Amino acid sequence: MNIIKKITVRSPATVANLVCGFDVLGMCLNAPYDTMEVHLLDEQKVIIHSTDGYPLPTDPMLNTAGAPLVEMIGELNAGIGFEVMINKNIKPGSGLGSSAASAAGAVVAANHLLGNVFSKPDLVRFAMTGEKVASGVKHADNVAPCIYGGVTLIRSIFPLDIVSIPVPELFVTVVHPQIEVKTADARQILRKEVLLKDAIRQWGNIAGLVAGFMQNDMELIGRSLEDVIIEPVRSILIPAFDEVKNRSKIAGALGGGISGSGPSIFMLSKEEATAKKVETEMQEIYTKIDLPFYTYVTTINNEGVKINP
Repeated sequence: MNIIKKITVRSPATVANLVCGFDVLGMCLNAPYDTMEVHLLDEQKVIIHSTDGYPLPTDPMLNTAGAPLVEMIGELNAGIGFEVMINKNIKPGSGLGSSAASAAGAVVAANHLLGNVFSKPDLVRFAMTGEKVASGVKHADNVAPCIYGGVTLIRSIFPLDIVSIPVPELFVTVVHPQIEVKTADARQILRKEVLLKDAIRQWGNIAGLVAGFMQNDMELIGRSLEDVIIEPVRSILIPAFDEVKNRSKIAGALGGGISGSGPSIFMLSKEEATAKKVETEMQEIYTKIDLPFYTYVTTINNEGVKINP
């Protein structure tokens, strides 16, 4: 095992679904990100600390960073453990992969302390345990891009099959209205069955979006950022969603939609100037309705969780 005893990592926000790819597509962002410090212990236990006042569970089995580490050390059976200090800048319930950042950051840091004994698919498998703690369901559309970087396609969960998708340089504008939408609640309101015609349209959009990324076809990317199944249901939970989407596209955005389960909304743009115009539109809308918000103009993070020197 590696003799390093302590490490600090930056664990980034992610956008799950990418509008049409519910539970199968995800994208890693350069901002915002959590900072996590992980210590290697000589005893088989996991200790969790929150350094920023968020009421995170300290019981490791109830914590999105702790549960994956418990599973990891269980597989190692080597009499070691971890102490984790989490500084969260990605607010829980924001739709920006807060739980995934904790889970992915913890396992990437722990793996580095152990000399990288586990593969990236192994790390995703561990991190999915944290997602189950958060939402009741194991899903990888946040943890996979957080660990791999860039845009990822989760072709299958069981068995785990993750495909990295090459993407052109794009700018991402995000607005986070200061309300909370819990992933578990956002899943419960979804329809259990969909019409075949809607499924066909959705499959076409997913394929079109992946092809657009791979071919650097901006118009195809824009046409494919359409969701006829999830967005019509979930968007009712987000104030001014339709206005944000419409005005962002008028300002020049390629398109976008709900980030994860919301309430954050993301938009993709070809140029930084356009992304900043979109940010101005978002700010005006939420200022007008007197709803506090945060905005970010960022880019796609092709590295994922970053180990600090």
